[in-house]
Amino acid sequence: MAKYLISFPSAALAVPPAELEAVGREARAVVEEAKAAGVYVFAGGIDECVAPVLVSPDGQVAEGGYPWAPPLTGGFAVFELPSREEAVAWATRLARACRCAQEVRVFGYDPQS
Repeated sequence: MAKYLISFPSAALAVPPAELEAVGREARAVVEEAKAAGVYVFAGGIDECVAPVLVSPDGQVAEGGYPWAPPLTGGFAVFELPSREEAVAWATRLARACRCAQEVRVFGYDPQS
């Protein structure tokens, strides 16, 4: 089985503030279903209140991430699933709960890490 990263950038989550509680509740319900199904690995979101730092090979630290890359924001989940089709099905459930499209990628998991 492969691991799949299901994610969205925070800008995609364009719901009225009054709906945010429902979005959170519904997204957590999907995660609970994934746990019960035995396919959940982990999930979370980027804390956008804390700026990233870029650490070079010599240990120097610079404020901010890669200047040429788009910022990494939003939420993500990693599920272990037997097929891309099942990953798309779980992404559909998360998209409904979050009310925004989800991106699906194969997560390059290193079992020796």
